[in-house]
Amino acid sequence: MTRAHTLGAIVAGGRSSRFGSDKALAPLAGEPLLAHVVRALGAHCDAVVIIGRESELARSIADWPRPGLGPLGGLAGAMRHAIDRGFDQVLSCGVDGIGLPGDIIDRLSPAPAYVASQPVIGLWPATAHETLEDMIHGGAKLSVRGFAERIGARAVELDTPPANINTPEDLARLEKTHGL
Repeated sequence: MTRAHTLGAIVAGGRSSRFGSDKALAPLAGEPLLAHVVRALGAHCDAVVIIGRESELARSIADWPRPGLGPLGGLAGAMRHAIDRGFDQVLSCGVDGIGLPGDIIDRLSPAPAYVASQPVIGLWPATAHETLEDMIHGGAKLSVRGFAERIGARAVELDTPPANINTPEDLARLEKTHGL
């Protein structure tokens, strides 16, 4: 069996309203959170893109069809990019996906599947873009879990889920707990 050609996609276009400032640029161990996630996905994927923001850390891709659709707009942009560039699947993650397991693709394979506690972390077949685009255009409630249900994605439990940083206090706890 041949290995699937995987695009890593960091969903980074959010407003960080719960965090209170730009979460992607919040420092962790002297580097922005975004830099940590670019490196983490780079270890698992053939290429990495950042969705919804400009950055020098990786190629930047716009949300599709426009900003303001939440994580699904980012995922739709990533899937369109994946189809256009010949990728088989997309491994998605938010800017706070610190601590992805070293075998995350194996755990989520075969696509479609997502981390039960953090559905933005998922492995999606690039061909599912049509279903996602229909969902966006059809006026359905836009949620990653709703999309996952539509395409029959499995929810995967992880023994130690990646960080979920929503506030500066969450980031401080992560730094203290992991000695970063």
